[in-house]
Amino acid sequence: MSILKVARMGHPVLRARAKSVDPAEIASPRIQTLIDSMFETMQEYQGVGLAAPQVHESVRLFVAGFPPRRGEAAKEADDEERVPLMVLINPEIKVVGNATADDWEGCLSIPDVRGRVTRPVEIDVRAYDRRGRRIDIHAKGFTARVIQHETDHLNGVLFLDRMKSLETLTFLEEYSRYWNSRDVPEE
Repeated sequence: MSILKVARMGHPVLRARAKSVDPAEIASPRIQTLIDSMFETMQEYQGVGLAAPQVHESVRLFVAGFPPRRGEAAKEADDEERVPLMVLINPEIKVVGNATADDWEGCLSIPDVRGRVTRPVEIDVRAYDRRGRRIDIHAKGFTARVIQHETDHLNGVLFLDRMKSLETLTFLEEYSRYWNSRDVPEE
C-alpha cells in the first residue's frame, strides 16, 4: 500500500469517463493494491470518498466511508450520516423518489473549496464489491450524497458542475468563518 498522488482540478483524467472494470480483473493484485492504496490515501487526506480517476486511474471504482469507532455497534455504523466503509466497482445508480436536498460538498481534487449542491436524497446502487460479488445497496442522506459524488467522478463530473449557483462557492476558511455559523439545514 502507498499514499497516491491526488489529481487536482484541471487534470484531464478528472474530466474523462472512466472505463469499466472487467469483473474477472477485480481479484487481480493490481486492482486489490489500488483499492488498499486508495483507502490509505483517502484516510491520509481526511476524505470521505475517493474515486480512481482522482488518483490517475481511469477505472470505474471508488472507495468511501469511515472506519467504525471503537465499540460502535453495527447498527450505529449503518446510520445514514455515518458512511460505512465501502468499495464500489462499476456502480449503477437509480434515484428513489423525488426528494432532493441541498448541502455542502468538497473534494480532495479541489482542495480547500466548498459549495452547496442539490442531489437526490435516496438512491439504489448496483455494483461489484472488492471480492467481485454483485451487491445492491439502498442509501439515503449523506451516504447517498457521497456515493453520487464519487460516481460523478467516474463520469468526468465535478461537484462544481452540479451547483445551481456559484454564490455559495467558498474557500474552507471562509466557509468556517461566514457560512457554517449561519447555515441552517433545510427540512
